[in-house]
Formats: sequence, structure tokens, C-alpha cells
Amino acid sequence: MEQITDTFQIEDNYYASFANKTKISIEKGEGVYVYDEYGKKYLDLTAGWGVTSIGHANPVITQALLEQSRKIMQNPNSGATYSPARARLLSLMQEILPENLNRVFFASTGAEANDAAIKLARKATGKLNIISTEKSFHGRTISTVSATGQSKHREKFNPLIPCHIFVPYNDIEAIAQVIDQDVAAVIVEPIQGEGGINVPDSDYLEKLSDLCQEHDVLLIADEIQTGFCRTGSMFASDGVKIDILTMAKGIAGGFPFGAFAMSEEVHDKLEVGDHGGTYCGNPLGCAVAYAVIKYMLDNQICENVKEVGEFAMTELLKLKTEYPHIIKDVRGKGLLLAIELSDEELTASLNAKCLNKGLLINVTQGNVVRMFPALNINIEEMGKGLRIFKDALTEVNPVSN
Repeated sequence: MEQITDTFQIEDNYYASFANKTKISIEKGEGVYVYDEYGKKYLDLTAGWGVTSIGHANPVITQALLEQSRKIMQNPNSGATYSPARARLLSLMQEILPENLNRVFFASTGAEANDAAIKLARKATGKLNIISTEKSFHGRTISTVSATGQSKHREKFNPLIPCHIFVPYNDIEAIAQVIDQDVAAVIVEPIQGEGGINVPDSDYLEKLSDLCQEHDVLLIADEIQTGFCRTGSMFASDGVKIDILTMAKGIAGGFPFGAFAMSEEVHDKLEVGDHGGTYCGNPLGCAVAYAVIKYMLDNQICENVKEVGEFAMTELLKLKTEYPHIIKDVRGKGLLLAIELSDEELTASLNAKCLNKGLLINVTQGNVVRMFPALNINIEEMGKGLRIFKDALTEVNPVSN
């Protein structure tokens, strides 16, 4: 008991309080489950906000960490020297990336990858403006906050980086009206994540790509949340011509790592010294990312995501029919799912009841429950989570039609 109290007290006293923290202290995890310091077991449908893509404490990750850390974790002169671990990962990524995106640079976070993509797009084109979409989320650096289409994330940090234009999501005509205004790039999430799991029309990205090509504007696909099998394909933008693709979260299964890939045409317009970073492409991160991606390919994780995602969507739509007065909408793709509820107070109560019953979910935009579990979750585990969710939903509002 004393150990738990100390954990809470120490963090409350000394850790910067930028988040409303849940009063549980997680000590360990295994697969889709985590355990607090008391030993209570929770089914985790958040995957660390989509990060623990192949489950907690997956042996392939711990083995990669052990083997590489015994060799070297950080190169002398950092990325200015070559690395077998980096070369191995680069070779594997050529198998999964779109054919035209054959130049890759590694980062430590998704925000860092997006920040670099915006910066380099301006350098490569010689133009200034960046088009982004309303309700988008691209990171928490001052540059990526400036590109984020939510005023609650932007306005309190003025002055922001200028030259950002915001248009409604899933609206090609809105982009067409502003794309001539000295635009370097359009940055877009194939499915908006933090903005509420907003899924565009099936041809939205393709039309956007055509529009960008027509106007000699770069298209940046922010696949921080949607990449690496999350929606049932390796990347949600597969099949669409992209100029820069940014990645993080699931790429290394929980190890802080990110990347961006660009076309040879963009790369040829950049120079030595245009970008860098101390930890970019460090051997330890590269070894873990290689192990995670190889695991996804060897275990057909994309197929599992499609199967379990279809099951989950079917069950959630049944709940929507049963609770039409509570559930306004169910949407998503693969294992990136959203349940939009009628109001924020009810959503907060539901979240608390789920936690009490041993289920971890995520709430975004106040009234949207986001479920994005480990991608190797099975139907039985997902079914258990959805049953707990339904039990909590019944307790929040037992009246159903």
C-alpha cells in the first residue's frame, strides 16, 4: 500500500502536470493486458495511444533491445556514421513503403517527423504556405501546433508559426479554392485520429493527390496513427501518390521512434545540412523497429486487423442499435474505432466505469471513445473488452430501446 501511495505522491509533487492523469499506477504488461502495482489486471484497448502495436512486453522487442544494447545503442558522431542496424531497417522498409518513397530519415517522435516534413517541404518548393484541415492533429512542437486544425491546441501558444491555411476535412473544393496561394504542401491524416476518428470519402486522398500534382504542391500524409497495419493495410494511404509520408507510434511497438519517407524528386531538392538530429536512426531504435515490422509481416498482422476490426465494428453497430439515445455514431477502420456518445458528462462516467471494471479506453474530443488496441489482439480478447464496455454502458444508462 505504501508503495502505491508513494508513486502517486511523487508524481503529483514533481512531475509536470500537463495531463489529467488516471489514478492507476501501471507496473507491467503482457500482450493486451496491463497490471497495476496492486496486481489488478486491465484489458488495454488504448495500446499507449496506438504505440504498443504488437502488445506489451512482446518477446521480439525485448530480444531486439537485449541483443542490440549489447553491441551499441548510439553511434559515434550519431547519424554521421553508418550503421548495420540502420541499413537493415532501411532495406526492410523498402519492402513496405510505396515504390516512389525510397528516401527515409528516422526521428524520435511523430511530431518531430511532421515538423521535418513541413520544414523540408518549404525548402524543396521554395513556397511558404501549408494547407491543413480542421480538427487535424500533427504534434505539440510549436511548428506542428501551428499546423494543427484545433484552436484549443493553437491559440494559447501565440505567436504561432505563420503561413498555415485551414480548410474543412474531406472537402476537396475547399482546398481547390486556396491551393494557388503560394502553397508548398498539404498535410493530411488519411483518417483523423485525435480529432475524433473522422473517416473521409473513399476517394478523398486520391482526389487530393491529383489536385496537388496539378498545382505542383507536395502532399504530406501524416500516418503517425494510421500507419503500420492500424487500418488493415500497412499504410492507410496505400495506392495513392504521396510525396512525403510521416510515421511513428506503431513503428517500434513502444520504443520512441519515428520516420519520414520522401520521393527522390523531393530529396533531390534538399542539401546536406538541411536536417539532422542526435538520436535520428540510432541503432537501438532501428533494431527494435526492424523486429516489430518483421513481426507484423511474418504474422500477417494486417489480416488480423481486418478480421478483428470487422468483428468489433459489427458488435459496436449492434450496440448503437440497442442504445440509439446514447450512441450517436460508430465509425473507423480496422482497429482504429470510435464510438461517439451523446454528451461529455456521460462519456466521462462511462470511462470511469470501464476503468473500475478493468477496461482501459481513451476519450478524445470530450465525447468520443477511441479504441485502438494492440494489432495482434484476437477476437476473444476484443469480445471480452466489448462485453465490459456494454456492461458499463448499461450501468451509465440502463434504459434501452
